[in-house]
Amino acid sequence: MSVDAEALREEVRARYAQAAQAVSERDAASCGGGSCCAETTGSLFGAGLYDAEQRQALPEAAALASLGCGDPTAVAELREGETVLDLGSGGGIDVLLSARRVGPAGVVYGLDMTEEMLALARRNRQEAGVTNAHFLRGTIEDIPLPAESVDVVISNCVVNLSADKARVLAEIARVLAPGGRLGISDVVAEDHLSAAERTERGGWAGCIAGALSRSEYVAGLEGAGLVDVEVSFTHEVADGMHGAIVKARKPEAARRQLAPDAASGGCACC
Repeated sequence: MSVDAEALREEVRARYAQAAQAVSERDAASCGGGSCCAETTGSLFGAGLYDAEQRQALPEAAALASLGCGDPTAVAELREGETVLDLGSGGGIDVLLSARRVGPAGVVYGLDMTEEMLALARRNRQEAGVTNAHFLRGTIEDIPLPAESVDVVISNCVVNLSADKARVLAEIARVLAPGGRLGISDVVAEDHLSAAERTERGGWAGCIAGALSRSEYVAGLEGAGLVDVEVSFTHEVADGMHGAIVKARKPEAARRQLAPDAASGGCACC
């Protein structure tokens, strides 16, 4: 399926900017009942996928702005002192939860392309009193961090929004340190669904049309050099489409293999 990458990126950016604005104004009703990640609502997407204890430990706005399809912090097995990167960090819920798990010796980066979401996340960070979290502006296709600089990459229903998933998976492999791991939640299609059939079930900005199939995800991660790839369905979000846990690992002996145009520079964060 041919897609206009820039048009899709703008559609996604506008949708999540609107979501951030709705949360900032405490108007969750205009955010589709608490989730702007899909045309469906209820328990399939959003803060309801986190347990009550986690939600209560965070600013209300961080929970309201949760638009994902899972809880990646529950599957990433974060440890004290680790460096973590959250792709598409939104209002910051997974960054703040991860920051508590890795402790003061660890650090968590949240990457998002939407200024409104970054502003919301920074307010949530201040309200939560978290000091080991940093929010970066950028895209998941061009991560503004050096190669081999993070121990864990997490993400919550964001990879499916990219029009260049091969680039995203390559960037994940680039920034992971040898032995580092991936633990994300995403919408994943059953293998029998064609791209056209996925589009029939929902829009791209709604996390449906752009979803990879299970076999495509496995092949993409293995093609990027990651191993021990697992894609496990958790709950159905549309006919033949599932919230899923995706795990993989970068081999200990992996050598840096940067694309010719891959950036290895530092980050501008705050």
